[in-house]
Amino acid sequence: MEKQIFEMLTKKRQKDELTMLDAYNQRTEKFGLALSEQEAKKLIVSRNNSLKKYGRVEFGRGILDKIIYSFCDSQYISQDTYLATLTRLQDIFYRFKNESQDRLTDDELMTFMRQQYESVCFGDLDYLENTCLERFSRAVREGNLGFIQTGGADAYDELSEEERWDPELYQSVLKELFWE
Repeated sequence: MEKQIFEMLTKKRQKDELTMLDAYNQRTEKFGLALSEQEAKKLIVSRNNSLKKYGRVEFGRGILDKIIYSFCDSQYISQDTYLATLTRLQDIFYRFKNESQDRLTDDELMTFMRQQYESVCFGDLDYLENTCLERFSRAVREGNLGFIQTGGADAYDELSEEERWDPELYQSVLKELFWE
């Protein structure tokens, strides 16, 4: 009996999620992005696999809608990469909820992920996962809670170990190359 109730609830949740994802298609189509019903089902299956993999449980709507909303206008996502990117982003999200020992809200982690994806990683999911989020979650575990004041925004600058380009130096080199 319990198994039947669980299966019934699972089917209802999947139907609700498919309806939600279809509704998001209407919002994302203006960015040239949409999920077919088959792709939406694959995304839900991969989300369930990620939840199992990281030992997480979701109540309510979950994180898919936030990921879609946060990333749908990214210059680094095209229709060809949309499903694969969403699949990977949700897996990364669950991993780093664990890595940060749940000291981050969903919104703080999502804000950090989106900002780094666009401005530091330039769409490189490996760099997001293996560099930016590794450093960020380590800092959070060590008690660096500066991200709370910014909601996760602008939290990477103090964690970065790479030299970033200097606009003034760039301009001076351009002048040397072209004007002298």
